[in-house]
Amino acid sequence: MTAPVFVVEHFDAGDGGRYVLDGPEGRHAVSVKRLQAGEDVILTDGAGRWADCVVLAAEGKDRLIVQLDSVAVEPPARPRITVVQALPKGDRGELAVETMTEVGVDAVVPWQAARCITQWKGDRGLKALGKWRATAREAGKQSRRVRFPEVADAATTRQVAALLAKADFAAVLHSDFERGSASLATAELPAEGEIVLVVGPEGGVAKDELALFEEAGARAYLLGPTVLRTSTAGTAATALLLGRTGRWS
Repeated sequence: MTAPVFVVEHFDAGDGGRYVLDGPEGRHAVSVKRLQAGEDVILTDGAGRWADCVVLAAEGKDRLIVQLDSVAVEPPARPRITVVQALPKGDRGELAVETMTEVGVDAVVPWQAARCITQWKGDRGLKALGKWRATAREAGKQSRRVRFPEVADAATTRQVAALLAKADFAAVLHSDFERGSASLATAELPAEGEIVLVVGPEGGVAKDELALFEEAGARAYLLGPTVLRTSTAGTAATALLLGRTGRWS
């Protein structure tokens, strides 16, 4: 089992490299994980900076004293993979973010597609976005990542099209066999730059949306002979791309 990950805002250690992990993260380490002297932990800011540490002692219920010797930086992975995720119903959005984070997605863009039943408006939208970001953070820790995926503000269809236009590889998962959708498993992928993948809602990507995305340079792709739910399609596609680009090698 790899060392547990805890998120910190800074890496300023005291004399002898002693670092105090306190607050909610310290409470989780001491009261939930029950870490003891001699065990390994990893501290990270979630943006690539991290440090291997050894527990020296636990104090009270929310203070973990660790030995922090040096800080390293994990460079951004290449090619970068961004998934534009149409808003699912209920808690399926958090499920999608959680599993995509676990497999290794680099960024998630919530998309208010025409056929989305869920609507992000006002305070409700801000609350939902906060849940997605909190899910990415917790899933990043759980999967032992030191660079968590970015969860952007909700995008309109035209904003998604602009994102696709800048990509080195732009794909829309669209199960329309009459349009001759290509297989994502055999698509020619870049070794560098950015891959942007659009996952539509349960009702599928609307014709005018697909037309706009194709104008921006995207192409329709299929994962296979079956149709996945919107909350699982992005995870399956991300895993496929990570394997094919060598990021899982």
